[in-house]
Amino acid sequence: MRILFIGDIFGKPGREIARRAIPALVEQRDIDFVIANVENSAAGFGVTGDIADTILSYGVDVMTSGNHIWDKKEVLDYIPRQAKLLRPANFPAGVPGRGSFVGRTRTGEPVGVINLMGRIFMAPLDDPFAAALREIDSMRAKTRVIIVDFHGEATSEKVAMGWHLDGRVTAVFGTHTHVQTADERVLPKGTACLTDVGMTGPHDSIIGVTVEAALARFVNGMPSKFEAASGAGRLNAVVVTADPATGKATAIERLNLSAQDVESLAGAPAPAR
Repeated sequence: MRILFIGDIFGKPGREIARRAIPALVEQRDIDFVIANVENSAAGFGVTGDIADTILSYGVDVMTSGNHIWDKKEVLDYIPRQAKLLRPANFPAGVPGRGSFVGRTRTGEPVGVINLMGRIFMAPLDDPFAAALREIDSMRAKTRVIIVDFHGEATSEKVAMGWHLDGRVTAVFGTHTHVQTADERVLPKGTACLTDVGMTGPHDSIIGVTVEAALARFVNGMPSKFEAASGAGRLNAVVVTADPATGKATAIERLNLSAQDVESLAGAPAPAR
């Protein structure tokens, strides 16, 4: 089984390259299941129901999020109705939505997805390490293949989650920083890890925001209005290969594709099966 995870989709450039890339990657890489982090997909801040529905139409099976999930207030009405849009599972009880979902591949095999958020340099939520174990226990009877999106700032916390869940889940993928790391590996007990998948969006920017606006805050310390950058998008993603019977990862591949790469991929002949 091959699972594609798309790093944080940022604004219109991120949505556009995701729209072009996902069908091509599914075809060329023989992908069975697609997950995307969408918390920045609405102009860089939050997600709306219309945008979430559009991203699902690209071939995405489950959408994850993080600290920006509530930026667009209309999502409060949408998320209880759409089980495929997750918010971190370690939000306190009573918060709208859900933190995990079990979907099906194109051939009917189950895949579990868990969304968590870190606490270092982030909002103080419930313990994500304990929440992870609770969510795993609740879906273990349904599937052995489980993917975790751990939305966090600190690399140490995200690496720690990988070791915490080694052998318990198929993969732990970090999101949030919008900067892809190069530390992909499969841990000793069979869990694939990548500290941060990166950003699918306008890379000629400061993590998605226009250079002028973001740079001004560093240079003079004065407030400035953040706006999503424009220009061609770049896709950051990861593909994990898993054994459905055991849930263990057997391979991990990091992707960092330009718009030109995606166009070439879309025009290439499909591999023989």
